[in-house]
Parts: sequence; structure tokens; C-alpha cells
Amino acid sequence: MDLRASYQQTAHQLSGHGKRNVGVLQQAFAEVDPNEASDHYGTGEMIERFEQKMAQTLGTADAIFFPSGTMAQQIALRIWADETDNPRVAYHPLCHLEIHEQDGLKKLHHLEPILIGESDRLMTFEEVQALPDVACLLIELPQRELGGYLPPFTELEAISRHCRERGIRLHLDGARLFETLPYYEKTAEEVCALFDSVYVSFYKGIGGIAGAILAGPKPFCDEARIWKRRYGGDLIGLYPYIIPANYYYELRKDRMETYYEQAKQLAHRFNAIDGVWTTPDVPVTNMFHLHVEGEYEAVAARMQAVQDETGIGISGYLVPHDGYCSTEISVGDAVGAIEAAQLDLVFDRLS
Repeated sequence: MDLRASYQQTAHQLSGHGKRNVGVLQQAFAEVDPNEASDHYGTGEMIERFEQKMAQTLGTADAIFFPSGTMAQQIALRIWADETDNPRVAYHPLCHLEIHEQDGLKKLHHLEPILIGESDRLMTFEEVQALPDVACLLIELPQRELGGYLPPFTELEAISRHCRERGIRLHLDGARLFETLPYYEKTAEEVCALFDSVYVSFYKGIGGIAGAILAGPKPFCDEARIWKRRYGGDLIGLYPYIIPANYYYELRKDRMETYYEQAKQLAHRFNAIDGVWTTPDVPVTNMFHLHVEGEYEAVAARMQAVQDETGIGISGYLVPHDGYCSTEISVGDAVGAIEAAQLDLVFDRLS
């Protein structure tokens, strides 16, 4: 049995909200009136009600439900580039658009990304100040590929002021926006007020099936709706995504503080083990990267043995580096289902 198979067979897991099986969909639909009208090609009370709700939550003039964040963010940057006829946009070297989308921004829209900062740290205000003429700057909160780091809120405010003074549109990759709120001690509206447009995911920390919101000014959203149709994003019905997005948002939006505190507790316990450490050392959201000293085969065997004995899944994958391996922990409902004695056994066996 390999590490992934071992992880999938565990009864409980440290990350997420539990196993993503068809029960996730069934639970969301359990109390839905079967006679309720679905959306129809991007229109209808169901989708419009959810979009208005999220616009109000984010403090924006309008919001659009998309089947995927990849679609939403490429469209957002295209709109801002067209606004000034400037094909240059800026983002971090580990931005999702740069490393996970097969150059979609370049191939589909012929935009020219400017990479800002270094791949092992957050971008700085000074680096933003040194940017050449760009149409838009994208900032991801939190920076997932770095372990979930967040810049100080005061630095975000300075970047926002600077971009507005220079006429640079500021876009928020807020796939995990709600997970940042406990650390910042801000509302979603207060964070989004610094940005011209924002994307939020409903399958990551929220735990829905799929889907995203793209929000911003009314003219921006009017144009985004046209692009959504061009992309084929107006499926005949998006209700299989909208209903779970709304259901799990309401279920979990007030649990982010709990996930954050649990993540800090887990990281503290991992950091107490020799040859094991996390980044950040103290998490600032519900996620962190876990590192274990050793070569891949040895670390994988060690982790698999713990999972097989305890029935608790630590991770189903490892990324090998020079002398150590890494994985990601993202805390949700699942940790709360583990008995204290079971969790103690995981750390005892891993030590």
C-alpha cells in the first residue's frame, strides 16, 4: 500500500472537513424543496439571490457565481488589462495563474505577467513601489504555496493606497479569504475594501462541491458576465454548486476562528518533535506546511506506519526536497471528530 492509499483508508484525517464523497452533496440537498426552481444559464432567483448575498458580505456593488476560480481570475485580469489597453499584470511567482493553469492567461488572453518578489517569501511594499507600468496587481491572501503566510494589514493598506495613486487595479485572490479574518480581526468587507475586485472559493475552506464568486464594481461585473458566457461558464444549471456553496458557507463561516486555533495547536505539537517543523512556525490561518527531515522513502514509510496504526490520516502526499519532505495541513471540521487520546497517539508514534 502506498502513502496515498493509506491516507484514503484512514477513519479520520487532520485536514479538511472529512472525506469528499457524494455525501457532501447529499447533505447540502437534504432539506431543499425539490420543487424549487433552478437557475437557468446564469439567471433566476436562486443564483441572483446568492450573488446578491455575497456582494453584501464582501461589500461590493455586484458579484457573479462562476463554476471555477481559474475561469473567474483569468477574466478579472483580462478586464482590468482591457480597461487601460495595457497587457501587463503583476503577481507573485507562486501565484496560481503562474504555476497551475498551463499558461492560460498568456495563451488565451495574451497578457504579460510581471513576477514580483521571490518564490520563498511574500512580496514587499517596496517591490510594489518599484513595479513598472501594469494594469493590475494580484495579491493572494493567504499565500498558500508558502504555507499560508499573510502580510500585515497595515502593509496591505499601504499597497492599496499606492495602487490607487498610480491607477493600478488591485485584485484579491481570496480563495481562502474567510480563513484570514480571525488573524486580521477584520470583516470580509473591511478586507475587500482595499481591493478593486475579489475572488472567493467555495470548495476550499468552505468545503462545498465547486464554484467561486467574482465581485467588484457594477461595470466590471457586467463585463465579467459577458466573459463568463464566452468561457462557457453559464451552464444550463449551476444549482448543484450554488446550493452546496450556500449551505456550507452558512455552516462554516463562523467556525474559522476554531479552525485557526486548532491549526496553531497542531503546529505547536509538530514543532515539538525532533526533525519535524512547520511553516509558518505559528500559523496565521487554518493552514500550514509540515516538514519532516529525511529522504522520501523513509519519511513516507514513517508517515504510513503512523496512519496505518492509528487510523488518523496525516497526509496522502509528500513533496521531496534536499534532505526533507513537505506536505500541507489545512484544518477544518475533521480534526474536531478525533478523540484526544487518538490524536495523542499520532504524535506519540510520530516522535
